[in-house]
Amino acid sequence: MKQMVCMVVFTALATAGMAGAQGTAYVNFGSPAQTIEGFGGSTAWMPELTNAQADSLFSNGDNQQMGLSLLRVRIDPGGSANWGTELANAQEAHARGANIFATPWTPPASMKSNNSTIGGTLNTSEYTAYANYLESFVSYMSSGGISLYGISMQNEPDANVTYESCSWTGATMDTWVKNNSSVLTTKLIMPESEGFNTSYSDPALDDSSAVGHIGIIAGHLYGTSPSYYTNAFNKGKQVWMTEHYLTGSGISGAVALAKEINDSMSIGNYSAYMWWYIADWPAQSYTYGLVDTSGNVTPNGYAMGQYAKFVRPGYVRANSTYNPSSSVYVTAYSGSGHYVIVAVNTGSSSVNQPFSMSGATVTTLTPYQTDASESMDQLTTVNVSNDAFTYTLPAQSITTFVH
Repeated sequence: MKQMVCMVVFTALATAGMAGAQGTAYVNFGSPAQTIEGFGGSTAWMPELTNAQADSLFSNGDNQQMGLSLLRVRIDPGGSANWGTELANAQEAHARGANIFATPWTPPASMKSNNSTIGGTLNTSEYTAYANYLESFVSYMSSGGISLYGISMQNEPDANVTYESCSWTGATMDTWVKNNSSVLTTKLIMPESEGFNTSYSDPALDDSSAVGHIGIIAGHLYGTSPSYYTNAFNKGKQVWMTEHYLTGSGISGAVALAKEINDSMSIGNYSAYMWWYIADWPAQSYTYGLVDTSGNVTPNGYAMGQYAKFVRPGYVRANSTYNPSSSVYVTAYSGSGHYVIVAVNTGSSSVNQPFSMSGATVTTLTPYQTDASESMDQLTTVNVSNDAFTYTLPAQSITTFVH
């Protein structure tokens, strides 16, 4: 999509029983919140993306391209001999403008208490070696033309699973961050708890010798909902949501995903939202990807694209009325002379939603819509008068208005 001098985006979803006039959604572009770093997903364990998949995911041209700006790759514990596929995926994403960060699910088995890639803990005698191992992945990616945006110390240290994993506590994470992480030449991401359990990051955040080494606080949304992490924000850290997926399908699944993105941005103040497997993967019976095996965008992908195409890295969320009507939820963003408003509304009846803006001058809007019959399709331009307009949001829809 060609960028324009001034852009305002409104994304909307509709909810049961909410036809008729609604409360006004007020947006103040002069009242900034968090900086947005982007939207994306993971290729952990996946085969190499096809060109068609990479184009649909990371390019940002027509309505069949969602413009993702982040990719999360896995650090295989087998070492550099096993890192080629993720490097190739990173190169595909990077060539289309995305940033890359990396996560280990486990240290190498030889460094662990049980000599296995499943479960166990990192031996304290291997803390230095593990830091150097992570830095070796940074160097490997750099040699392939990828400058990592950040690197995690562990995926889900609180997970009890039968696949690659490693247990940590808040205290052991603090010790490693304080004493060993300074060798890393990119941002340190931690703790990536499976349910945003802050007890895994609070010790390091509260340790004056550790907190300066932390680049990004990250977590996942399994079994929980977006929430504001006061301690992280008080210590000046961005908070990212780096893994989750929902099992809905079709437009109802897309609406649920859009609502979760909206809440992550507005309630959690997260700077990034990451889906789990980025593409359908039949070999693993995974059908919740953002694209299918042929590179066609799925309903989930269109929901993500309603944000990713228009809310670009470096934009800042503006304060707005979160819930102006019982079924409508609003977020807003600005950056590089562009303005974006996202309204989420979840249900089975159309909604006549009024909007009022301050801090930006907008005269016309071009809607792009995803619903049961539209897929980020461009619709008829609407007029804005005195910084206000009302638009009928179709049932079970996502609508993006661009100026």
